[in-house]
Amino acid sequence: MSGLKNSPFGKRLRGADEDSPRKNRARFTPVFGVAPGSTPSLDSRPTTSEGATPESPERGTHRDYGDRFVPSRDAGDMRTSYHLMDGATPSTPSKNRMIPTESDALKEQANAMFNSILHTEVTPSSPQRSGSPVRQPAASTSTLPTTPTRRRLFAFSSPSRSNPVTPSRRLDMPNDEAYSMSPVRAESRHLLESPRRQLRSVCKTPYRVLDAPELADDFYLNLVDWSSTNVLGVGLGACVYLWTAHTAQVSKLCDLGNVHDTISSVSWVQKGTSLAVGTLSGHLHIYDASTLQLTRTYERAHTQRIGALSWNSHILSSGSRDRMVHHRDVREPGTRPFKKCQGHKQEVCGLRWSGDGGPHAATLASGGNDNKVCIWDLRGSKRPGGLGTPGRAGTVPGSSNVAGPTGTDDGDAPLWKFHEHTAAVKALAWDPHVSGVLATGGGTADKHIRFWNVQNGTMLNELDTGSQVCNLTWSLTSHEIVSTHGFSSTTAQNQICIWKYPSLDMVASLTGHTHRVLYLAMSPDGETIVTGAGDETLRFWNAFPKKENHEAQRESKLDYGRLIR
Repeated sequence: MSGLKNSPFGKRLRGADEDSPRKNRARFTPVFGVAPGSTPSLDSRPTTSEGATPESPERGTHRDYGDRFVPSRDAGDMRTSYHLMDGATPSTPSKNRMIPTESDALKEQANAMFNSILHTEVTPSSPQRSGSPVRQPAASTSTLPTTPTRRRLFAFSSPSRSNPVTPSRRLDMPNDEAYSMSPVRAESRHLLESPRRQLRSVCKTPYRVLDAPELADDFYLNLVDWSSTNVLGVGLGACVYLWTAHTAQVSKLCDLGNVHDTISSVSWVQKGTSLAVGTLSGHLHIYDASTLQLTRTYERAHTQRIGALSWNSHILSSGSRDRMVHHRDVREPGTRPFKKCQGHKQEVCGLRWSGDGGPHAATLASGGNDNKVCIWDLRGSKRPGGLGTPGRAGTVPGSSNVAGPTGTDDGDAPLWKFHEHTAAVKALAWDPHVSGVLATGGGTADKHIRFWNVQNGTMLNELDTGSQVCNLTWSLTSHEIVSTHGFSSTTAQNQICIWKYPSLDMVASLTGHTHRVLYLAMSPDGETIVTGAGDETLRFWNAFPKKENHEAQRESKLDYGRLIR
């Protein structure tokens, strides 16, 4: 009997008897001082406590281990796991932080298509149930769906032999996915074959480049403007040149070299051939471009240089380095302004009247080197909607109303004053499609384009371009806005960007200038833009499509002449 105990068979029997109580004992190592079963499992599958009793079904479970592990979709909630993973790392980096080097419209469309197909492939829709559903037995061991706490899509396990998956009768259908030769599902094929929206293509190269010697590389000047008669006016040094678009003829309008003065701003009247010219010495001249003759001169219109000009029909407004905004009626014989406005503490470098010079265009926007934007109404400083008394309106978040010295309704106090920009504001543009919407752009320290509702003094949206905003203008044929850029904190700089509004998605990014793109003007038909930079070149771009003329295609019901035979 002693020989049996010392035999190998007896040793295996003694080893089995000694190990049996250990398997029934709770295996717990108090590393974090947590009781067994109190720490939640990181696995989404149902688990049992490790301190189970000997009667636990865990001891009776027999697992079959194969030679490989395959991903199983039955162990967790695939839809929730996919969305958890998708929310952790965005597929496309946000383009609001910097200006891309190229247009990302095609890339965004491709990324959206890829995400849709990936979602369809990874999380397919639930299969169609039969008309008579089968009630599950009461003793079913199926677990309720839970939200997984891990960010994994697949649960790896061995194939089960006890519960094989039997094919259903759906394989009898000839159009079943099992017989498809396509590597993707039917929903994905439908997405791939469906027609996609055609993106507007913008030519990335200018169709014309003109030399502009002595074009000043000064952020605070406005030396390029395009008239309604299709004539481009450019200030080069002490001279102003006119370039006729349909004939490409160049004419010299004036030369101030004999009086030792320099051009600092030019501006065309909305309708007509009058061109206003401001100088560094503070003089203001008005020329008739059709005859190349000087019609008016305002000596010492300002005490310092005139960097911004804007017309409102027969009203000419000028902004200067002396921090003043003067309004003159060019029909009056006198030279003194009929109204003076002071709302900036530094140089006024941007001026823009709303509208096209009509009777309802009475709102003026001014931007200054003090990082402020002022909204003026020559009819008075009372805010719309009764938000305050004239000259003493209450403040609105993001804006303020500054009263004049006497607090009277004399129109010399700004209607609104916006303080969000952190750099000089030169770029100003009124939306021609939506009344009361103003776009403003900040300088190097700001890099933002902000959109305002001047009806209630609130900011609608903002866009971080990652680069100095030098100029803004709205498209006349589509709801898009063009911005020109200069200094940048990234590799992308000196660009012309086209943005879709109000989504603020980039449509195109045009490059070619080697210096800051300080000057911007648009042709009267709204299809072409011209940009000027410190590299002494003017570049013409086909930026926008032609305007659809629905009026010409529309037939009037009252036109009886077409019915006469």
